[in-house]
Amino acid sequence: MLQTTLRAMLAGATATLTLTAAASAHPIDAAKGNAQPTDFDIVRTEIVLAGDDLVFRMAVSGKAGSSKPAPSGKLAGSTVYSYVWPTGLNSGAVGFENDQGILAFAVTSHPDFDDTPLYDENGDGDNANDGDLWHSHWVVLVPDDACGNGALKVRDIPEGAKPKLPKTWPSLPILIDSPGHKPQIAGPQVTVRAPAASLGPTEGVTFDGVTAGLRVSASVHSPLLCVANVFDVASGDLSLPGRVVE
Repeated sequence: MLQTTLRAMLAGATATLTLTAAASAHPIDAAKGNAQPTDFDIVRTEIVLAGDDLVFRMAVSGKAGSSKPAPSGKLAGSTVYSYVWPTGLNSGAVGFENDQGILAFAVTSHPDFDDTPLYDENGDGDNANDGDLWHSHWVVLVPDDACGNGALKVRDIPEGAKPKLPKTWPSLPILIDSPGHKPQIAGPQVTVRAPAASLGPTEGVTFDGVTAGLRVSASVHSPLLCVANVFDVASGDLSLPGRVVE
């Protein structure tokens, strides 16, 4: 059922949104106890317009950000933990080609590699050693049977291809952007503010909330980064029932 929903989402990811009074914007409230560990057990997800910013918030039943992947000492086969907001925004909104898949905002931690080369998150003068700190990305997600029964992956860039990419693309062969929006993690909540103006119209855009573990392939090749373990989905079926509200 979930994979069928994912494919339906992908087919309709760029559909024009028509809002009515009955379809008013709202967050997603979820039942407690759907996931372990509790720092990935989603109880509320929202995206709101606040002034010039789009504010992403996710609340869990435990202490957010308290679990991180164990270092493996190598990139191949390494693990990524993530808090993710799949959205109805077109992939072109952040600088990729249009209609490339499901555009999602993510907050991630992965101790075995750094994919924010423009930023020194831990302030030690080295931009390439802080992947374990929670940081933000835009990613484009598509299903791929190579990840296991149509599971999602971050879309790969074929060798030799020269697609349109954001200025803050971190030079990985996947559709990922490292915009440098710093997450705030306190108690049960993850919050990130991102400038809204560059994204185009956002009020009424649909979204969902997901907590997941991703895995770099053993060959570090296509597919490079698969969603290996979904901990929780705010809606239960990844139907993107939330709507951005001002």
